[in-house]
Amino acid sequence: MSLALTTSKPFSSLESKPMTPRELVEALDRYIVGQGSAKRAVAIAVRNRWRRRQLPDEMRADVSPKNILMIGSTGVGKTEIARRLAKLTGAPFIKVEATKYTEVGYYGRDVESMIRDLLDNSITLVRNEQRSLIQEQAAARTEDRLLDMLCPKPVTFSARPTDDDESPSETTETNREESTGTESFQRTRKKMAKLLADKKMEERLVELIIEQKATPVMMGGMGIENMDVDFQGMLEKIMPKTRIKRELTVHDARKVIFEQECDAMLDTEKINQQAIELAENLGIVFVDEIDKVIAGESRGADVSRQGVQRDLLPIVEGTTVQTKHGNIKTDHILFIAAGAFHNHQPSELMPELQGRFPIRVELQDLTVDDFVRILHEPQNSLTRQYQALLKTEGVDLVFTDEAVTEIAGYAFKVNQTTQNIGARRLYTILEHLLEELSFAAPEMRVGRVEINAEYVREKLTKVVADEDLSKYIL
Repeated sequence: MSLALTTSKPFSSLESKPMTPRELVEALDRYIVGQGSAKRAVAIAVRNRWRRRQLPDEMRADVSPKNILMIGSTGVGKTEIARRLAKLTGAPFIKVEATKYTEVGYYGRDVESMIRDLLDNSITLVRNEQRSLIQEQAAARTEDRLLDMLCPKPVTFSARPTDDDESPSETTETNREESTGTESFQRTRKKMAKLLADKKMEERLVELIIEQKATPVMMGGMGIENMDVDFQGMLEKIMPKTRIKRELTVHDARKVIFEQECDAMLDTEKINQQAIELAENLGIVFVDEIDKVIAGESRGADVSRQGVQRDLLPIVEGTTVQTKHGNIKTDHILFIAAGAFHNHQPSELMPELQGRFPIRVELQDLTVDDFVRILHEPQNSLTRQYQALLKTEGVDLVFTDEAVTEIAGYAFKVNQTTQNIGARRLYTILEHLLEELSFAAPEMRVGRVEINAEYVREKLTKVVADEDLSKYIL
């Protein structure tokens, strides 16, 4: 599902009818257990973006996105909801950590870089969609180039007399020889094309010229991505391209040539403009750990935290960010902020920033029943992942319902007695539980292995009972 842009449609997928909020929630339910209020909030926010696109022009500009603030412990599904939402809507998506940004003037990334990252993601989406439209043509041109390398056209030159005394018989004989040579070349080329199509020339070596852009190395450890946009663009234009002649197999050369043909056929300027429009209207920025930029009592390392909020405010409020691909407006980008807020409250954020996140949802801590559902219900649940992994070794792994209940109980208990990391605790529990089986699976000659409640208790009871031990192992 994705939302249609009314001015231009760079994506064929954007032309499809968008999902309703109910359909979006049902789609999210296939991957994420519980957290119904958060799912409803993001589904409504996405649908409102499509609704805005249907409004008259004079009203559309005044309708701001309803940004969302998610409050909940780590591992309860905040990031997964946003990431899955972006995949379902085909929207450009970027996840950033608020703590890696610093106030302007301090060492670190500035907040505008998140918008540049979002645009890069959008360009990738548009480029991949455009590539899918020219794949057949690019593949045909790739095969022609490979054929030219494997069966080059013979060099011909005229050996005719330069005077005008050439007899008609000599002319006829010369033309016949040229015709015979052309027919022989065409027959050889046709045979070579057949071998190439049948993948019988994959190991033949061919010479290929590859162009590479030199990457400038800056003094002081500053990379090109941290430089001024104008200076960065200027450097990229003046840096020479290195032409390297490499000898590759036909199999490897096909991939390189295909990329070259795609690059030659795609209109970079058009892709950039469509990507900017896509990011401006459908982009989603997920800002995690927003609570960590609330300044505490001490100074020192906290000195720039309040500054990060001030720098973040105009981005969320709506501004124009300069990038090397063009200017992008942030007025209608959807921002989803998230944080645990264990040591601080949302009310401690800057009032202006709070006002830019009008929708607030609190995600609930996971219960034992939630853990059971997480292990059973999602489309690619952890139990199904381990079953698929061990299936590659010829082991049919089976979890009984009682075993799943025991695993969920241990995960909940460890979260309560140590640090609560939510559903991520299931990763450590299952990895410890199946460590011996995963190690021995290649040498095992057993078709079916059943994980029951007794086996779970045998592997986990001792570790979970020892609180100090569980802190390090689980």
